[in-house]
Amino acid sequence: MDSFDDIRPYYDEEAPEAYRRLMDDPRFQDAMRKCLPDYTIEDFRRDFVHYHSIDEIQAAFIRRWLDVFVSQSTTGYSFSGLENTPPDKACLYIGNHRDITFDPAMLEFYFFIEKRKTSKIAVGDNLINTPVLGEVARLNKMILVKRSGTLREKLANSHQLAAYIQKSLFEEHESVWIAQRDGRTKDGHDFTKQGLLKMVTMGYEKELIPTIKKLNITPLAISYEYEPCDRLKAREMALSENGPYHKQPGEDFESIKTGIFSPKGHITMIIGTPIQKELDDIPAELNNNDKLYHVCQLIDKQIYQNYHLYPNNYIANDLMHQSERYAGFYTPEQKEQFVQYLNRKAVVQDVSREKMMHYLLRIYGTPVDNHYQNTENNQ
Repeated sequence: MDSFDDIRPYYDEEAPEAYRRLMDDPRFQDAMRKCLPDYTIEDFRRDFVHYHSIDEIQAAFIRRWLDVFVSQSTTGYSFSGLENTPPDKACLYIGNHRDITFDPAMLEFYFFIEKRKTSKIAVGDNLINTPVLGEVARLNKMILVKRSGTLREKLANSHQLAAYIQKSLFEEHESVWIAQRDGRTKDGHDFTKQGLLKMVTMGYEKELIPTIKKLNITPLAISYEYEPCDRLKAREMALSENGPYHKQPGEDFESIKTGIFSPKGHITMIIGTPIQKELDDIPAELNNNDKLYHVCQLIDKQIYQNYHLYPNNYIANDLMHQSERYAGFYTPEQKEQFVQYLNRKAVVQDVSREKMMHYLLRIYGTPVDNHYQNTENNQ
């Protein structure tokens, strides 16, 4: 047994049998009927014999799904920065995390458009809670991140995950996407968790900066005109004021569905530049924790600077600070429309409208402060 069998994606030779299991599963067939009514399971069975690798299946079949999800839930998208990462060099894409599914899916969509090989994707195993989702995940280059267990088990899981990511990048020359921290941003702040960098460099603590260089870390910023799951995030933040928030059964799956199908307006994704050169400026005499802090700062600065600000962000920031500082970035009509949108989202049964509005404004308005603070500090 491969030491990574319980977390790795399927190999090309394993894909045909896995897809046959999927095609025979009534739940997958039902999803096909709902999402791809013009492309039946019989069509897929007919075409499947022409596919010889996971990459070919993704480009021909998975893209159909993404085309549907993007066309039905967005008004358009803008991509840039892929030229910063040559196709013959593997990257560790570290991205801000706004939506469970769409964040990595939009990166893969960008790859499809540019005819580039897709990356592997690190995803929490708590989100893969059915056999069908497990099959779909492993067939789409998803690496399972084990979330539960004792402290000893979690440490062992981190070592296993780190070793697999390193193998993917260093030996298989396959790029990997991973979120900058556990869980989605719910307060509008996009910052990299230092523990993430500790994890991906496990086993190389004595060669920390050379190893980080070898990882070819490339920051990735995604921004949504209308934040996926904004009401759910604001409610969770409000309910967390009085203690830890405990998710109800099925809540993660509900977030996945809401994130996929809810209207998101326009989406912008910007791939930054690998941070190799800036790593040379980190003082060698620092201890590893301080070095990792500086690496996080390098990643975060690019994400904050490349986060695309929509009129909604500027409106929320002015409302949050009770000012008109950014009034030149939106019209009175746009402000009225967005306020009406917020008023609708602020209505839930178990949280007051005032608290909901407070957290909704933070989700949308905080990126403006982070963007300009980092832009000004860079001048």
